[in-house]
Amino acid sequence: MTGERVKNATLPTDAASAGKAPRTERGRRTQNAILDAAAAEFGEKGFHDASISGITRRAGVALGSFYTYFDSKDAVFRALVRHMSGQVRDHVAPGIRAAPDGIAAERAGLAQFVAFVRQHKEIYRIIDEAEFVDPESFRAHYATTAERICQRLQAAAARGELRGDVGEVHAWAVMGMNVFLGLRYGVWAEDVSPEALADTVADMLARGIAA
Repeated sequence: MTGERVKNATLPTDAASAGKAPRTERGRRTQNAILDAAAAEFGEKGFHDASISGITRRAGVALGSFYTYFDSKDAVFRALVRHMSGQVRDHVAPGIRAAPDGIAAERAGLAQFVAFVRQHKEIYRIIDEAEFVDPESFRAHYATTAERICQRLQAAAARGELRGDVGEVHAWAVMGMNVFLGLRYGVWAEDVSPEALADTVADMLARGIAA
């Protein structure tokens, strides 16, 4: 991905296949149970070895319930990418909103992201496979995340908290850093606390690494 602006890359909010959105709270619970089971199935086996029957067994639902909300394995995978992207967004949002300034917001976002990853390590395998299974969702996941970061940085700059020229390149750099920190300290090992990790990165964002 180059520095070009990605336009109109948005993730649909409806996780079900087209025309199959749940209409009741019970339906939403069933749909979420299927998505959670799909995360476990795809995270453990990968897309090609995962199966609809494996998903329904994990979810404790009948095969017919699966087809009530999703047309196929591809459809539930696409929905899962959108669902997990939304979960990350919703998990980090309260800490970001509560932060007193722009640097603190990025610190909170990273700490909450790493904490989320430690509870949902399968997200890395799922998002990585999306590049080949559903490139549009893969691209939208990162493009929308970078856009949210860019908006935060520019809002902080407008308040005088950050340098005035922050923009898309800075946003993608912050996101890329967070992604690989999540991989190292959330998936591969948990030898540094999310708070300590976020403190180090916040200091680097505020002061740089020059002597």
